[in-house]
Amino acid sequence: MADVETDEPESAATLERRRNIALITLNRPQALNAVNAEVSAALGAALEEFAADPGLRVAVVTGAGRAFCAGMDLKEAAAGRDVMDPLHPEWGFAGIVRHSIGKPLIAAVNGPALGGGAEIVLACDLVVADENATFGMPEVRHGLYPAAGGVLRLQHRVPRNIAREIALTGTPVDAATAARWGLFNRVAPSGKSVDVALELAERVAAGAPLAVHAVKQLMSWGEGQAEAEAWVENDRTFQEIRASDDAKEGPRAFAEKRTPHWTGR
Repeated sequence: MADVETDEPESAATLERRRNIALITLNRPQALNAVNAEVSAALGAALEEFAADPGLRVAVVTGAGRAFCAGMDLKEAAAGRDVMDPLHPEWGFAGIVRHSIGKPLIAAVNGPALGGGAEIVLACDLVVADENATFGMPEVRHGLYPAAGGVLRLQHRVPRNIAREIALTGTPVDAATAARWGLFNRVAPSGKSVDVALELAERVAAGAPLAVHAVKQLMSWGEGQAEAEAWVENDRTFQEIRASDDAKEGPRAFAEKRTPHWTGR
């Protein structure tokens, strides 16, 4: 497609305009696009730019390199550094999970989407994945839990017991399995998730903008109403878990490349 405009390459997330579609790319490939404060700020800003531009109707969100997103940067957590955008904490993890965007978002899962990466996927409306992509929530293995919408949203996307197995075991699932459960809309050949997602975005963008916005708003309304109260309890529980010894041990063990020693405290 012609007339592609790109942010500076050092940005932690970039936005390209492809006619009326925005291609937003997480851009920390050397860290498997793990989320730190810079990623949260850059992705949140890209979504704001997309939402404010009347010429852009649909956004595709993907990752640079071989991963979609490895989740929260545990080395940052181990060092005690916050991974949220300091200027917009209300946008939530990665600047997206609690960021209300009226236009459709399509995740193009080009590789592993783990932990917070899986929660970015759940913040999108449609999902296209490479055949070699994986989806998982390993937080319990690091003394944490999927607090960026994972435990709230996953159970609305797949059968309840499947959601619990994913969250309780931390075991990733492959793309074919996720598609069979209805979590992914399309499975693309290896390396083609962005192309297939852009094709899907063009089909969505062909609809009348007001009608498309209304469909998203009303389909999200019921789930959003249920989530509003659940987020309060989610945030209370997260603060409790984050203050535990195990929550400190998990990222520390990851950074030190050793098996964590859990105490249940």
